[in-house]
Amino acid sequence: MIFSSGFLTGPGSGMNILTGKLVLVGTPIGNLSDMSPRAKEAIETAAIIMAEDTRRTARFVNDRKKLYSYHDHNAAGRIPQIEEFLSDGAVVALVSDAGMPGISDPAYKAVNAAIKGGHRVEVIPGPSAVVTALVASGLPVDRFSFEGFLPRKKGARTRQIEDMSTYTGSIVYYVGPHHLLKYLEEMRGVFGNRPVCVAREMTKMHEEYVRGNIADVTEYFVDRKIRGEITLVVGGAALALDFFN
Repeated sequence: MIFSSGFLTGPGSGMNILTGKLVLVGTPIGNLSDMSPRAKEAIETAAIIMAEDTRRTARFVNDRKKLYSYHDHNAAGRIPQIEEFLSDGAVVALVSDAGMPGISDPAYKAVNAAIKGGHRVEVIPGPSAVVTALVASGLPVDRFSFEGFLPRKKGARTRQIEDMSTYTGSIVYYVGPHHLLKYLEEMRGVFGNRPVCVAREMTKMHEEYVRGNIADVTEYFVDRKIRGEITLVVGGAALALDFFN
């Protein structure tokens, strides 16, 4: 079965135009100046705003009555509500915690529901921590895999790291600051002493990119208090150990 979010219009099309529209809006990953005029307009004019973190999104919203939470823990209950809004012809904006919706969040479930309901899906591109870290890392980006957050349980985490041990492209992970040293140690045990880039607090005042092999980057952070949001880029299996030297 083929689903299309385009619409046939004009005489003889045999279709009614559905006005309900789901708009995925990219928002800044840190620096609020990165909010595009088009993104601002989409949020201001939407009838409903579904936000992963309503407190963060409230910075961009004048009328907070149209602001609803939408995240991993309540997505199942929100989907029927989103479907109802769209069926009533509303424009529903969907915003993640930061960056592009759909990256390590349940936005795809809302998109899937909108598509199946015959509603239009529109994307307003914006910043992405994955892409920002990749292009700043200095590592090859002609091929890469985004692995998101690693599992909390060590066994599952080790298996996921092992699954990527022969991958030749760059690998991108989201890492909590309190997990960084532990994860680097575990990756070194599986990957070997590969080149990596730790991208921390991107676009913010304390933005930092730390590049080197895993051992050197671990040594850099071991005596520092690690704070902020981190995106970790790991070199592929075929990359030379002395890539940054």
